[in-house]
Amino acid sequence: MTGLVLPASLPSPVTGVWWLGPLPVRAYALCILLGIVAAIWITSRRIRARGGTGQEIYDIALWAIILGILGGRLYHVISSPRAYFGQDGNIADVVKIWEGGLGIWGAIALGAVGAWIGCRRYGHNFLDIADAMAPGLLVAQALGRWGNWFNNELYGGPSDAPWALTIHQWDQSAGEAVRDADGNAVVLGTFQPTFLYESLWCLLVAGVLLVLDRRFRFARGQVIALYVMGYTLGRLFFELMRTDPAEVVFGQRINVWVSIGVFLIGLAIFLAMGRRKDYPVRGPALDLTVRDEAEAEVDHGEGAAAVEEVGQDAAPRGRSTRSP
Repeated sequence: MTGLVLPASLPSPVTGVWWLGPLPVRAYALCILLGIVAAIWITSRRIRARGGTGQEIYDIALWAIILGILGGRLYHVISSPRAYFGQDGNIADVVKIWEGGLGIWGAIALGAVGAWIGCRRYGHNFLDIADAMAPGLLVAQALGRWGNWFNNELYGGPSDAPWALTIHQWDQSAGEAVRDADGNAVVLGTFQPTFLYESLWCLLVAGVLLVLDRRFRFARGQVIALYVMGYTLGRLFFELMRTDPAEVVFGQRINVWVSIGVFLIGLAIFLAMGRRKDYPVRGPALDLTVRDEAEAEVDHGEGAAAVEEVGQDAAPRGRSTRSP
């Protein structure tokens, strides 16, 4: 009986684009779309669990998606200007979003603006919607990162570990690996799969948020703040591992500083929302936790006692005004 033979490295695709006649189907775009669908589905379920209809997310989804994609692209272009405005750059590539290049910071920032606009238009509480969206956003980011796998991008330093990732020399415009004279894909080497680390981290943080949200009573805005802190904590370390070209500020990649800054913003929001003590009122839900049901029974008991006490106090006064 032969033993289990582990692969020397993880494979990477040699093609990221498939053609349906003249129509290109890009794996990068499919991963993002799959993430969007997953985020909407998860958020709809969480809104229903809070007493909503679940349709609220569809009121804001279009606003959030359009502005999120725009913000992601703007951040990428601004934070990596040499590829577009440098000596060898091409400004026309700014609009080529299908070739990759979305900055999560810009996507979340303008996506939040879009969600706020949708909430204002349809009368929804923005913080309630944001808290419901948090785990779904992380799942969307986890799925979206696989677009980087298809594009053979966003990897770390060289590695010979069993989970190291095989990276090919990539023709970004063609969406496929460069091939040698024999038609074989040119391999650059094996590297740390930082895209995979980040994808798994996002799923882990999403699971932790779901557990915490069931066990503890958070004020409005605290769950989305935990999302911000949880994601940026991991992103800081993954960013330090990455070796792809990036703008450097004070000796570090720009996204290292952004991760630290956004983490501190998330922490400030969490503390501020906690001081406000603005707790959401959850209506009838399909999947209330045991804690919620117990609190509901306590609230019901306190309300009944209060009504009985008022009735007892009111009865003598009623009799005293009655004629003998």
